[in-house]
Amino acid sequence: MPVPAPNLYPPFNIVRLSHVEFAVTDLARSRAFYVDTLGLQVTDEDADCIYLRAMEERGHHCIVLRQSDEASARDLGFKVFSEEDLDRAAQFFKGRGLPVEWVERPFQSRTFRTRDPFGTPLEFYARMDRLPPIHQKYALYRGVKPLRIDHFNCFSPDVDASVAFYNELGFRVTEYTEDEETGRLWAAWTHRKGGVHDMAFTNGRGPRLHHTAFWVPTPLNIIDLLDLMSTTGWVSNIERGPGRHGISNAFFLYILDPDGHRIEIYCSDYQTVDPDLEPIRWDLKDPQRQTLWGAPAPRSWFEHGSLFSGTTPQEPLLKAQPIIAP
Repeated sequence: MPVPAPNLYPPFNIVRLSHVEFAVTDLARSRAFYVDTLGLQVTDEDADCIYLRAMEERGHHCIVLRQSDEASARDLGFKVFSEEDLDRAAQFFKGRGLPVEWVERPFQSRTFRTRDPFGTPLEFYARMDRLPPIHQKYALYRGVKPLRIDHFNCFSPDVDASVAFYNELGFRVTEYTEDEETGRLWAAWTHRKGGVHDMAFTNGRGPRLHHTAFWVPTPLNIIDLLDLMSTTGWVSNIERGPGRHGISNAFFLYILDPDGHRIEIYCSDYQTVDPDLEPIRWDLKDPQRQTLWGAPAPRSWFEHGSLFSGTTPQEPLLKAQPIIAP
């Protein structure tokens, strides 16, 4: 199916992705991973919850870790431009017959929860508490030196339908993978903030969260993280990489937190600010699509993902598969 034309005048203005909450089964162990190993900064914490931000972020949090009996991914957060956009967003989702629940969120202004048509839990807000800048407090930099949250990638049972819905919200496609036999989308990368993606979709049993990505300064930071993880008890949490993606041109590493939530460490992609920029097409069987150097991804990368709370995944409509490492 053809990639939809960019929707330059959506019904409300999403600025960017913002944050995600993870339900974790051992808060202390998760703290050791995200704070002591990756280097995210604690902005607030108590016995049941930890709020984190990266070094360039002024908003209060980009990750929320909450103690739970079962691990899961909770709402994917997005910031809208204004309170008026927030009201327009609520009306949009109501008009599509999707649930809208106004909720209280610490450190955020008015916030509502909803779901996309497949059940992916979303929340929208216009204002979050601002914190003093720390990007020049170099004594705080440690781990992989994470600068900012970059994107989400979700398994979708129907990537064409996911792209069509998020196109209504103003997400523009930058790159996509097409199955030659059926002409259907196998994966797509869509953005709001002018990078390669804020929200990506991968064909698979879903909705499930495939990964959350953090931007870091250089590929050398990723090498440093690998050295650190391999000598501090985290070597088995290294899943894939390092390498360079064909799609996005980014240098990457995929790792798993103590509950199996996948994190991508990411740098060196490109800007896509122009609203009329033509998306880049990739064939599903192109060996350089996954990794520019030709190395295929492991099977776990195509099958493992975080369950969303309160959502039952569906099997994908498209049965095609890319090249998988033996």
